[in-house]
Amino acid sequence: MPELNPPRVAVIIPCYNEAATIAGVVQSFRQYLPDAGLYVFDNNSSDDTIAQARAAGAVVRSVPLQGKGNVVRRMFADVDADVYVMVDGDGTYDASAAPELVHRLCAEGLDMVVGARVSEEQAAYRFGHRFGNVLLTSFAATLFGRTFTDMLSGYRIFSRRYAKSFPAHSSGFEIETELAVHALEQRMPVAEQETIYYSRPTGSESKLNTYRDGWRILMTILRLFKSEKPLAFFSTGFMGCSLLSVILAVPLFETYLRTGLVPRLPTALVCVALVLLGIILLTCGIVLDTVTRGRLEMKRLAYLSLPAPLAPPAVTAQAPVTPPAEPVAAP
Repeated sequence: MPELNPPRVAVIIPCYNEAATIAGVVQSFRQYLPDAGLYVFDNNSSDDTIAQARAAGAVVRSVPLQGKGNVVRRMFADVDADVYVMVDGDGTYDASAAPELVHRLCAEGLDMVVGARVSEEQAAYRFGHRFGNVLLTSFAATLFGRTFTDMLSGYRIFSRRYAKSFPAHSSGFEIETELAVHALEQRMPVAEQETIYYSRPTGSESKLNTYRDGWRILMTILRLFKSEKPLAFFSTGFMGCSLLSVILAVPLFETYLRTGLVPRLPTALVCVALVLLGIILLTCGIVLDTVTRGRLEMKRLAYLSLPAPLAPPAVTAQAPVTPPAEPVAAP
């Protein structure tokens, strides 16, 4: 049986003002993935990031549109490989775990493996970030399905068919949420594996704003809920309007049953308006649900048009060989 060629691996590193760490990140992944191509996508850095990355041996490309989501879109579009290792350039992720993560993706035929962050260092994973991650991950899991415990990790391994079928609508740090939801909506085979998470070295500063980016991630989850599950989203509005209308209408019915009059006409009009609004929302949900199903089918066809991750050769079962019968001696 002919041997399969090893997969082409590309390490793609989104980067913004990481001059203090980028060289070490490139060298670490060069050590553990010596045959991989290393690409640094710089996002308008004002420090020495580009020079440091080139000196370390990485291919450097610039992305003028600010935001990690814009960088991820360009990385998936411009780099051609069978397996993509995406990692932040801040030196907080464990490069030694990369070979095992790549092997697991190929051996199990997965489309994404997430490196779930595990750290004993308080400075590496601050309580606010940890709590926000758990809260947002749990909220997304309630809406889309429970698969990940660290939805916002910046350390991920992707198959080619994931990278080339990912639409990438987000522009900022909320891109990690979209990456997870895309896999869940397409029901892709995914996995999560714990990896060590280090604190940032001296001279490196986090670009994440806990409250601003947390709010943007929350809004992204709601936006994806509306676009990917419109019937459930608009049905929630329908039920809310209907419930509020009933609550306001109960006193009106009580008065009408006692006196035969409807003295609070404005309240009655509000109840009717709420019911009509709820019906409109429900209708929008039904129509958009049909549209969304067609869009999901198109995304699925784009996903299936690309080959699956390379896996070890399958063993083909063979029929047992029957030994030749011994010659029978003539009488």
